[in-house]
Amino acid sequence: MSEQYTLYGAPMSLYTGKARAYLIFKSLPYTEVFSSLKVYKSVIVPKTGVRFVPVVKTPEDEYLQDTAQIIDTLEQRHPQRPVVPATPKQKLVSYLFETWGDEWLVIPAMHYRWNKDNFPFIYQEFGKVIAPNMPGFIRAFFGKKIGAKFKGFVPLLGITDKSIPAIEDWYENHVLPLLDKHFAEYDYLLGSKPCVGDFGLMGPLYAHLYRDPEPGSIMKERAPNLARWVERMNQPQQVEGAYLADDVIPDTLLELLTRIFKEQWPVLINTVKALQDWTEQNPHIAEIPRTIGEHAYTIGEVTENRAIGTFHQWKVQRIVDCYCQFEAQQKQSVDTFLQSVGGLESMQLDIKKRLRRVNNKLKFN
Repeated sequence: MSEQYTLYGAPMSLYTGKARAYLIFKSLPYTEVFSSLKVYKSVIVPKTGVRFVPVVKTPEDEYLQDTAQIIDTLEQRHPQRPVVPATPKQKLVSYLFETWGDEWLVIPAMHYRWNKDNFPFIYQEFGKVIAPNMPGFIRAFFGKKIGAKFKGFVPLLGITDKSIPAIEDWYENHVLPLLDKHFAEYDYLLGSKPCVGDFGLMGPLYAHLYRDPEPGSIMKERAPNLARWVERMNQPQQVEGAYLADDVIPDTLLELLTRIFKEQWPVLINTVKALQDWTEQNPHIAEIPRTIGEHAYTIGEVTENRAIGTFHQWKVQRIVDCYCQFEAQQKQSVDTFLQSVGGLESMQLDIKKRLRRVNNKLKFN
């Protein structure tokens, strides 16, 4: 049995960037295999039942899909260099940033990739999936076809002519400067060692917003400390580092956390409510679809509609479960902190019908 892991993914894949950075920090031996059409047909779909990357093959010949599941599983098997802080506030904040990166920063990531001038770079990248060894003009032909499919997802995220100015203002004038200010002072979110929140941010901030030409130039010019953090996340770290002492959350993260609860959490809470309503109306449907209608979201001062992503409830459950596991004394400290960033009410969310992942599909308990 090989002791190596295998990472099936692609450089332009958002979530592959998260999984790769994690494997690098954990110092786990791995080989990366580019997910060409041949690999999708022969490995990814047969082994996972879904068409999503990244997939990690373990030395035990298991195939793990979804980055949160990958990290949860490998943390149990490799407790050295842990990426989930042991103290309550830092642990909760780490999960909050993971879900913000995974499910909210995908909005600017998709906008800047598909609505900006990143061509022919992106067409070449996607063309390698079908024609990895063919000349550039053939790769570009196939890449444009695949790209059209991905661009079709953009409106589902609420990225429209109405919301684009607000998305750009939010990302360029709030997210970038706040993250740049933080990483001017700290190597990672919570000190000199990355946490699961750093890996959540790494997906969109590396694969789309750093690597793609137009957003990459914006980040490097306006947020150089953030760009250096991205580069650092892809480098092996010889010294493990440490989280800040005494469960401290840096002041430089407080405005971002306040915005997370103001902007993302109403959408997450509404998603849970919509899914609970959906299951009452569809009691006999065993497999839950990836989207169930639309709801409103607000970015800046602009409100737009977007698809309701059912998977978001599974991510919310992890955060609320983390909060609910705290002892009374820990909860007192956490609650005071949550009150200061407008997040205490969000953690009281009562999820009656819980989701679980079975063979990479969502099902109710």
